[in-house]
Amino acid sequence: MTFVATLLVPLDGPPLTGGTLDQTSRALEASGAEVGERDWLCRERACDFHFDSPAIASARAALAEALASQPVDLCVQPMAKRRKRLLVADMESTIIGQEMLEEMAEAFELRERMAEITAQSMRGEIDFAGSLRERAAMLKDLPTAVMEQVAQRMTFNPGARTLVATMRDAGAVTALVTGGFTLFADMVAAAAGFHLQRANHLTEHDGRLIGEVAEPILGPQAKQEALLEIAAAEQIDLGETCAVGDGANDVPMLRTAGLGVAYRGKPVLRETADASIDHSDLTALLYFQGYRSEEFVTPTADVER
Repeated sequence: MTFVATLLVPLDGPPLTGGTLDQTSRALEASGAEVGERDWLCRERACDFHFDSPAIASARAALAEALASQPVDLCVQPMAKRRKRLLVADMESTIIGQEMLEEMAEAFELRERMAEITAQSMRGEIDFAGSLRERAAMLKDLPTAVMEQVAQRMTFNPGARTLVATMRDAGAVTALVTGGFTLFADMVAAAAGFHLQRANHLTEHDGRLIGEVAEPILGPQAKQEALLEIAAAEQIDLGETCAVGDGANDVPMLRTAGLGVAYRGKPVLRETADASIDHSDLTALLYFQGYRSEEFVTPTADVER
């Protein structure tokens, strides 16, 4: 079979039922697809449907409509190059659960204003570089020691470290590429096991932030360029790459990757993504690649925190 549709439900929710599976088969057949075997990647939680179709877009649309009212994450893609050799991931609100500029803003009681600027940027309503400069300026004179204190608030999103550990164990290159800042990115990359990281740098003087971001700013285009550069350096075909993010600044990166996945994505990103993770954790990206649950690698450091 040429294509595969992966259905996935979260571990803390109802299992995949026979009714949902039969509904999936009927939707595929109604779209003109020839449906092959079902393959459980994780019993009652993740299932592959192999199929042939004259139009994958029609099959994808039919499945999205059929499953729209159910807490099911769906990925429809070609079987070729399904397992990826490069993972590029956004950091804030993707690998970790926080937006770190907002966490830092609490020290100046500016969190509400900072959060609104961040939300506008992630929705694509304002320019990312301009919004980053504006937010950084709000932190002028903040002691740099506060950054290390704020770093203790970082928590990994469920499945993040398992995703990285499993792909790394399978031989894939893993890269953290973020519009956030180096101090936080260094810590997250080391704890999660990423091979590489790229981030922005907040400038400082005499132990205090000066309210500026070092140029050039790593924004949407730079994220895309990072994916292209890493793939070229590692001699990895773009069809063998995957990217995951949550906001508007991830759009170019997800468009370029062989498999672009939105994690709890903003509407502008969901329109671009090949698939969305709305209900499950980040191990969904492993199931989308055809990994079975018994292949998952438990992180060697402390568990998801």
